[in-house]
Amino acid sequence: MVTILDRINLITPATGDEKRVRHPEKAHRPDTEVLRKPEWIRVKAPVSKGYQETRSIVKEHKLVTVCEEAGCPNIGECWDKKHATFMIMGEICTRACAFCNVSTGKPNALDLSEPENVAKAVKAMGLQHVVITSVDRDDLADGGAEHFEKVIWAIRAASPLTTIEILTPDFLKKPGALERVVAAKPDVFNHNMETVPGNYLTVRPGARYFHSVRLLQRVKELDPTMFTKSGIMVGLGEERNEVLQLMDDLRTADVDFLTIGQYLQPTRKHHAVMSFVTPEEFKSYETVAYTKGFLMVASSPLTRSSHHAGDDFARLRANRARKQLAAAV
Repeated sequence: MVTILDRINLITPATGDEKRVRHPEKAHRPDTEVLRKPEWIRVKAPVSKGYQETRSIVKEHKLVTVCEEAGCPNIGECWDKKHATFMIMGEICTRACAFCNVSTGKPNALDLSEPENVAKAVKAMGLQHVVITSVDRDDLADGGAEHFEKVIWAIRAASPLTTIEILTPDFLKKPGALERVVAAKPDVFNHNMETVPGNYLTVRPGARYFHSVRLLQRVKELDPTMFTKSGIMVGLGEERNEVLQLMDDLRTADVDFLTIGQYLQPTRKHHAVMSFVTPEEFKSYETVAYTKGFLMVASSPLTRSSHHAGDDFARLRANRARKQLAAAV
């Protein structure tokens, strides 16, 4: 089922006034055709006790999660297990990607208490591994690098045994921003490519494909021990050979971990689903990716960047250790 509503809180309770459009850049686009989802990507509505407890913690600390904002299909499963991906720097993005359900517009000022609130929530939830992502903040001189830094530091202070994975924007035209974030020493640096280069103008128009590849490569140059990760969606009209070339580009940048998942259309105003990739095709991508040298690959219809992130991080570390041991023999 595709969500049709495209406004945030359509009516302001106090005044009765209509609030802003969630995706103003998409409001006048014609509705796209909606394909019926195959059985293999249907999920149950979240109703469990664990889900409700996680939701309460998130609301109590006034946090934003990408699980909610992006309409992730895995929210029921992840929140039931007390797994959540915190989205920092507000809920309004300065970009207008054709696939994304996060609100677009002029962001609010940064919440200076957010790093501490995120850290408190991480501790309250007892997280062994946490994923921190953000909206794009092209309005900030450093793209939000300092805020990422403060969040990482706050989590380290409140919950020193928690491993930290960050999923960052591209920091396009923000000199020194990447270096600052890497220096804060997250355990995993993730930046998603999202799609193949031929789709960038229509799917990710505010970004630049080779800049994103270079960003991931630069992380390894700054800290060769840091795990790097990237992900793409399929079903956006890409060809198989384009996906394989993207894998080669990421391996040239020494990326450790690749995720591949099915694109799902948030509303009729978003980019249409061009195809539903079968589980067998996902398995084939996984096999090829491992032969190309990735330490870890997650490839399935419901794979998302932070899905099973903690378990995957443990496997990622184990795979590196085995590889290093084999090289030393």
